[in-house]
Amino acid sequence: MKKITALVLALIIAALTLGLAGCGAKTDDTANETEAERTSFTMGIDPEYPPFSYLGDDGEYTGFDVEVCKAVCDYLGWEFKVFAVNWDEKLVQLDSEECDCVWSGMTILDSMKDAGYIISRPYFDNEQVLLVKDDSEYKSSADLAGKDVAVQLGTSGEALLSGDLSDLAKTFGNIVTANSFTSCFTELAGNAVDAVFVDAPVAQDYVANNEGFRIIDEDFGAEQYGIAFRSGDADLCARVEAAIDAIIENGTYAAIVEKYPDIAGNLLLTK
Repeated sequence: MKKITALVLALIIAALTLGLAGCGAKTDDTANETEAERTSFTMGIDPEYPPFSYLGDDGEYTGFDVEVCKAVCDYLGWEFKVFAVNWDEKLVQLDSEECDCVWSGMTILDSMKDAGYIISRPYFDNEQVLLVKDDSEYKSSADLAGKDVAVQLGTSGEALLSGDLSDLAKTFGNIVTANSFTSCFTELAGNAVDAVFVDAPVAQDYVANNEGFRIIDEDFGAEQYGIAFRSGDADLCARVEAAIDAIIENGTYAAIVEKYPDIAGNLLLTK
């Protein structure tokens, strides 16, 4: 009787084990099928970040990153969607699946990789600069000692001022944070701050389209832009990267680059 009972128990345990293994395999297959059958893709952007992502005169989002992502979606047959993130909360909104990636002049940070996010290969070389009024006396960061400097929340510029450039930040009077670069520029235009610590291409775009401003020529170090995906979305990242390679090969990428000559020299993926 004991032998029969033991045999029955063994058979039950084996059946349960096989059942659990089957559920695991089915879950994986379902996940693979879902990704393979993807019909839409939502990019998360900073809606006030020209020339990479911003609201155009026609009321539609545009910019270099937006155009490249749309071309990727067209190539893959996905419906293209845009979600305007709060840049300081971008990774929270990515994790909550409000978008499929954050693709908007996002600096690649080791802290994101350490947290498990999947980061694409870099596609742009960037640097931080100080933007000031053209008629100001400021020629270098040293001239801004005791002065107020604005920076956007959640940016690499903010991270630098609280990290590697904290000694420089301590020489400033106040670090004024804002939710967007547009707000930072508004503060500068209204004399509420004396300078804005900002990504070079954004500053260059602003100077080109607004009189009375200039960039201080000073080296604050280099960084690179990439695309952030959720942990576990390595396959999705790979599909997007493969599609970027394809639109580079067929000339679509080059046609987009031609529209943005001011950033073309710092792009890393052009042939």
